[in-house]
Amino acid sequence: MAESKDYYEILGVSKNATDEELKKAYRRLAKKYHPDAQQNEQDKKNAEAKFKEISEAYSVLSDSTKRAQYDRFGSNFEQAGFGGAGGYGNGFGGFDFSGFGNGMGVDIDLDDILGSVFGGGFGGFGSSSKKQGPVKGADLRYNMNITFEEAAFGTKKEINIARNENCDTCHGSGAKPGTSSVTCDKCHGRGKIQVTQNTIMGSFASVRTCDKCGGEGKIIPNPCEKCGGKGYIRKTKKIEINIPAGIDNGQAISLRGEGDIGRKGGPNGDLFVVVNVSPHKIFKRNGFDIFTEIKVPFTKMTLGGKIKVPSLEEEIEFEIPEGTQTGTTFKIRDKGIQNIHGRGRGNLEFTVKVDIPKKLSDEQRKILKEFADTFGDEVNQKKKNFFGR
Repeated sequence: MAESKDYYEILGVSKNATDEELKKAYRRLAKKYHPDAQQNEQDKKNAEAKFKEISEAYSVLSDSTKRAQYDRFGSNFEQAGFGGAGGYGNGFGGFDFSGFGNGMGVDIDLDDILGSVFGGGFGGFGSSSKKQGPVKGADLRYNMNITFEEAAFGTKKEINIARNENCDTCHGSGAKPGTSSVTCDKCHGRGKIQVTQNTIMGSFASVRTCDKCGGEGKIIPNPCEKCGGKGYIRKTKKIEINIPAGIDNGQAISLRGEGDIGRKGGPNGDLFVVVNVSPHKIFKRNGFDIFTEIKVPFTKMTLGGKIKVPSLEEEIEFEIPEGTQTGTTFKIRDKGIQNIHGRGRGNLEFTVKVDIPKKLSDEQRKILKEFADTFGDEVNQKKKNFFGR
């Protein structure tokens, strides 16, 4: 005689478990060990054996007569002449998801099990788990080009966006005015159909989207002529966009509810306006700070003096100290870009580069030669041309 199995232990319940507790335990384990929920072949093979075991346990304990016989004689009660545990179809190989072995009075829909395995939850025994509730509309993206100054100080723009909106003829129903949709006669409103497949492991039922109604559960016999039964049409709408000061290249502005229309009473999608900021001629940006380079005559670099520094607004007078070296960077506070969150402005930083004159007069050359002599520097003498000689 085969070793008796502890069905209560297999399901993880006590011997006094109620029908509801048995049902919950089976649902939890079926979700965990269903073969379709496994990642690889070895896990699937192990899960099949476990799934067979929990199915066998539930098929016995969920039947009051067989449970009483099991409690008295153990899992081998069929060998004692009280009928087999064949109510679950002679083991896992004959397990039928549409009714636990022909006549147990329990109708378990595979759609419910698969819904739980893949995140939909159990829809309840004998009920459809198809979700036919509100569906949010699709989100849309629009790429907008703006200038460096527009990004720094903010601006307003108008755009034309093409999106799906409710058909103004059928008001979103998809049916011709005066008519309505009807329940699909193939799936009976479920949106899915169940197909049984015979394998070496037995009979398996798979759930597929109904090919007649496309999963909607309803059919429109007389479609709206304007939208073709879709319930929505493509329209172009003009929208005004407020570009905030301080926005940077690649950032997006989110406009709630300005995307495609939702279905079945669901909310509209959102519109995301992504900005592309054109490069500036002289400034570069890092966060809210801006950077530039300025050429300064070597005399001012040497002796110091006032220079004009360009900014995003007006020129700023700035005094550089005597003996400034080329490559030195100075900072002017609060002359950068407005913080997009409204917390002040960034800084303006500029690097000075010595501006070497390309041409000198004879007098300028003479003065520089004398200046070089004071440092003991040897410099090239300008060669006289033919006429000079």
